[in-house]
Amino acid sequence: MKRLIQKITFFFEMQSYGVCGWIARKIGISTYKVRLGFIYFSFVSLGSPILVYLILAWILDHKHYFKLQGKRKTSIWEI
Repeated sequence: MKRLIQKITFFFEMQSYGVCGWIARKIGISTYKVRLGFIYFSFVSLGSPILVYLILAWILDHKHYFKLQGKRKTSIWEI
């Protein structure tokens, strides 16, 4: 039973902490502050950041669909 709980905890840590880590890297602050901000904001606004968090988690999981293929720069030697 303890092993099952550890597997479930590990799964949720790998899936859920990715969003806060990504936001923290983009902004340049610690992950702890972003997580704490989500928790406080969830209490103040009655849970609406949880919906934003889930949407961001889905986008990060499927970000390869959203990447725009930029036009490849050609060099003078390829003309």
